Amino acid sequence: MFSKYKRKILFSVAFGGLVFLLISLYADFGKLVTAFGNFNWWWFPVILGLSFLNYIFRFYKWQYYLSVLNIKLKYSKSFLIFFSSFVMSVTPGKMGEILKSYLLREENGTPVSKSMPIVLAERVTDFISVVLLSIIGAFVFDYGKEIILIIGLFFVGFTILIGFRTPSLWIIKKIGSINFLKKYSNHFLEAYESTYQLLKIKPLIIGTFISSFAWFAECIGLYFVLEVFSKSTLIEVNILVATFIYGFSTLIGAIAMLPGGLGVTEASITGLLVLLKIPKDISAASTIIIRIATLWFAVILGVIAVLIYEKTTNLKSLEELGLGIDKDKTNK
Repeated sequence: MFSKYKRKILFSVAFGGLVFLLISLYADFGKLVTAFGNFNWWWFPVILGLSFLNYIFRFYKWQYYLSVLNIKLKYSKSFLIFFSSFVMSVTPGKMGEILKSYLLREENGTPVSKSMPIVLAERVTDFISVVLLSIIGAFVFDYGKEIILIIGLFFVGFTILIGFRTPSLWIIKKIGSINFLKKYSNHFLEAYESTYQLLKIKPLIIGTFISSFAWFAECIGLYFVLEVFSKSTLIEVNILVATFIYGFSTLIGAIAMLPGGLGVTEASITGLLVLLKIPKDISAASTIIIRIATLWFAVILGVIAVLIYEKTTNLKSLEELGLGIDKDKTNK
């Protein structure tokens, strides 16, 4: 069923397992097992709930963007399409979430070039919101503020550039005049128009506002993990620390362009916790727990959503979306 993506997903799962193994070796496997034993697992459903809250907020952002582009879609189908894209969470920069655009095209005929900019707008507002969540902590702890500011300025600059229609349209027309790209020129223009609408001031503010609540929910998740460990060990945590560590690590993992930020995000969370004098075993255990509750929980939900979607549509498999079988359908 997932033959087109199974290899990539299994590779990411294997890579994730390797990352967890390396973290275990770093923390001393025996001590790490003891740390897991000291964790009150009754709190784990709460942490999963906070991750799910993140997804719900982002779903409503997806819904809002659909309304901005005047794309009509049945609510139940929209929900399944949105969550189906989570199966691609372990792709570089989560750009595999363009799966939403192909599912949307199959559902109501919306051209991929029109809806694909939603994924771009989602990433832009996600980055800006995480920058906003992290920036205070970066200055308080005097760590990583240059990186955070550079990332923030880059995305703000990109958004401003999109807002200048004349130079943007000129660049697009020049690109579209290249011989082997001429047949895509109309798609480039349509994609730009969607991007322009989504990154106007009002949608940008609303999208960033929703994203800020979404990602703060997962920051609270890390805070709860550390707070639970603080009951059995002598560590001090606060919400500002947790927000900075999770936000900064998420940014670093995203710009690394590795599938799901694997390796980089885990190393960043663990390293920052150790810098705060939190024992290596507690730091490693906290990292593994929060990554299971965020990244891998999302992938599991994505698989479930895809299975449900396939059973409630005429599609037999994801290969029928035009991602590799019907090349001509992609440009419709």
